Amino acid sequence: MRHPQAKELPAALPPPVPRLVPVPGSCVPARTDPPAPQAGHDGPGTHGTPPAGILPADLADARAIDTDVPAAVGRMLDHLLADRLDRAHLVDPLFAKDLAERVTRFTREGGKRSRPQLLWWSARACGGPEPAGASAALRIGAALELLQTCALVHDDVMDRSPLRRGRPALHADLSVRYADQVPAGPAGRFGESAAILAGDLALAWADDVVAETPLPAWTTIAVRRLWSDMRLEMVAGQYLDLHGQTVAARSLPRTLRAACLKSALYSVERPLALGAALAGADSVTVQKICTVGRRIGMAFQLRDDVTDVFGDARHTGKPCGGDIREGKATYLVVLARACAEADDDRAALKVLDRCVGNAALTAADLDEVREVLVRTGARAAVETKIERLVEQGLRHFDSALLDPDGGRRLRRLLVSAVDVTAPPEPAGRVAQAAPGRGEDRR
Repeated sequence: MRHPQAKELPAALPPPVPRLVPVPGSCVPARTDPPAPQAGHDGPGTHGTPPAGILPADLADARAIDTDVPAAVGRMLDHLLADRLDRAHLVDPLFAKDLAERVTRFTREGGKRSRPQLLWWSARACGGPEPAGASAALRIGAALELLQTCALVHDDVMDRSPLRRGRPALHADLSVRYADQVPAGPAGRFGESAAILAGDLALAWADDVVAETPLPAWTTIAVRRLWSDMRLEMVAGQYLDLHGQTVAARSLPRTLRAACLKSALYSVERPLALGAALAGADSVTVQKICTVGRRIGMAFQLRDDVTDVFGDARHTGKPCGGDIREGKATYLVVLARACAEADDDRAALKVLDRCVGNAALTAADLDEVREVLVRTGARAAVETKIERLVEQGLRHFDSALLDPDGGRRLRRLLVSAVDVTAPPEPAGRVAQAAPGRGEDRR
């Protein structure tokens, strides 16, 4: 039986991350009417508009996009990346072949497109996007995929992970590419250095796509502020994760803070807020969406922590136990250590000390870690926390006035992202279509 003090371990989310926005409690800046364009000036948001006829018609048709959002994002990426790849070849053929083509391929062969889907269905749930804004939503969704490419490529370098999505990680692929020309050590160092540049390229392309997306004046301000905050939070979260791994930090609040910044905000809350901003949602609706995203995002990260240890490599696309080998201070591991200390379970602590951060971890070692995570009650506690976070998030979601169809689709998407059995949508709740811009929904 665990020590009573284990019940007192922090269970709440870390305090909200301060937002650089002028309206207290809002996820986006206050809306103001755009200034009238001056003579000879096209006005905000018109630069970078693609010539008519370049995009396929279905990428401007919201209802057509609804049928397969990931495919529509993929087609938008094809459109955007083809241009950037052509320009890279003009700059230098070797650079284009080694880096630009790999970044393009990595992004095109991306995973579930979860962030663009969250953005799209958030916009639909909030009554948008308007017909003219469908392609803009897909462009921002494509930018999220490029930002994810940057994050994953850099993450693999920092973690020295050889695989990504069941294939060699980008830095490992580049090392092999030049293995017959340079010694093994320098080749590995070259691959890592080149991968950092590849991630930088993906980030630059993502920023370019956002900057070139034509939007109304207020929406431009809101989207760019959210985008800027998201990049800052992503880097901060990654640093806290790296710091905790390096100095063996064991603080539960600090671990939750890193998870909030690195995943809850970046993977869920910010994509939802971007979709709401693109739909022109009012501040009350946006705040509810952000509250939902914060809780579902934390549950998403905790689920990822559990899957890394207990998942199947055939489904995850990378070796199980990567976080254990790298010594990451995940909430699951930090909680297990705290429970073991509270119970004076020296055998469990010995296993954690020996295995966490052991790059040569064997399958038998990993099984020992799994047993400790179960025996200390850490896994059960994390599963309970995931369910509680999802329940809280959906309670906020169900209280929002959203478009009926878009709201249902978004709700299902949020639940599936965390892989839990969630309570059904309240039968008695009357969902409302979100009014257009400027209307009062309260």
